[in-house]
Amino acid sequence: MASLSYRIRRLPVWPRSLQGQMLLALALALMVAQGISSGLMWRAQHERHLNGMVNALAFRLLGQPAQDGPPDGPPTEARDRRPPPDDGFRLPRRLRLRVERDFAPVPTDHRRHDAEGALHEVLEAQGLPAAQVVVVERALIADPALTDWVARKRAQQAAGDPRRVIVAALRQNDGGWLVARVVVPADEGRILASILLQTLFTYVVLVGATALIVRRIARPLKALTRRVDAFAADRSLDGQLAPQGPEDVQLLIEAHNAMEQRIVSLLDEKDVMLGAIGHDLKTPLAALRVRIEAVDDDAERARMAATIEDITRSLDDILSLARVGRPTDPVESTQLSALVADVVGEYEDMGEDVDLADTERLVLPLRPTWLRRALRNLVSNAVRYGARARVSLRRDGRHAVLRVEDDGPGIPEDAIARMMEPFTRLEASRNSATGGAGLGLALARAIAEQHGGNLTLANRRQDGTIVGLTAELRLPLS
Repeated sequence: MASLSYRIRRLPVWPRSLQGQMLLALALALMVAQGISSGLMWRAQHERHLNGMVNALAFRLLGQPAQDGPPDGPPTEARDRRPPPDDGFRLPRRLRLRVERDFAPVPTDHRRHDAEGALHEVLEAQGLPAAQVVVVERALIADPALTDWVARKRAQQAAGDPRRVIVAALRQNDGGWLVARVVVPADEGRILASILLQTLFTYVVLVGATALIVRRIARPLKALTRRVDAFAADRSLDGQLAPQGPEDVQLLIEAHNAMEQRIVSLLDEKDVMLGAIGHDLKTPLAALRVRIEAVDDDAERARMAATIEDITRSLDDILSLARVGRPTDPVESTQLSALVADVVGEYEDMGEDVDLADTERLVLPLRPTWLRRALRNLVSNAVRYGARARVSLRRDGRHAVLRVEDDGPGIPEDAIARMMEPFTRLEASRNSATGGAGLGLALARAIAEQHGGNLTLANRRQDGTIVGLTAELRLPLS
């Protein structure tokens, strides 16, 4: 069942939205239901028509005197005294039941085996033996016995008629045929059209009404989705989403507004707490930095200063990681290639082994201060643990790919994902004496996600041996 649902979702015509899926599902269900209903209605109408036709033929074969001779001979006095039997294209009495010496279907006839069996049963039930019964359906103009009569009727009405005639022939003992004719009603062919129109009307009304209801549900859900996406990108949004739609959807929007307000309050409290921590810790650290100047031992004083510097740097990383989700600097259109060249130049000025490889000129909206911080962390890790760093920038579709490669020992495959978590360091390949709190990669990943991108790590191999690590930072171009 799960695999079937997955295959349906992958169909090119299967919509992804709630409104589209509900409408398509309803349309398919109605199509099946209306198809079955229309088929049953048509079958009932067909059986009704068949029974009426068989009864009319049996009535004529059993209850009316047959006419001999040609149907269009000179009028007799008895015929003239009869009231006019015709009603439109209704057959005259002399054509309804006739005795014919020979009877054979014409090439355009449609043999009605269903009517033959039903008529045979009715005649047998009424005591009329039927050695052979033939029932065919043909056009009026194709019946040899009706040619002259149809021509006169057309001349009177000056119009053609598409109706057809049912001909039932009962073979008699003397070899002749007792032939009865019944004209198919003019509206018989309209039954199917009527059923189709009724089906189409029901289909349009139900699908239209459902579309209005689903749209009333889907519109506020789409607005809520846009609000959630905007809040994920910028948690400092003003105002709240107005509840709309059905009551259940309104309650969902109100619950989201309450959750959003609570999240904003927690983030504000976190910022206040982090500001207080930064102030309360940096002040005594500055005082310690002053006091160690009184230490006479130069080596001890250097170690103490390095420790204070490590604590200060770790504190800055913690504060930056905590505030990366709520940046204060605006998004600017920045030439990323120039930013990368500046960062590489800084490390070259410090004598670090950092090379600038191939770069493309790419301009995209970003927060340059934060992205510079992320690139510095990646380059610092490459220099510290891989001896050297190679930085490149290229376009990949609608993304800018910033790649930093080193020549270090790499990272075990099962530990790559864990290395981007805060306060995580791999002691087997990263010397703890180099310092750091394990926040560089976590901060770089958070900055990439802040810009709508991502950060990935992968070992670079040569002949099956790890020869370095590649950090790839992907950013959307727009």
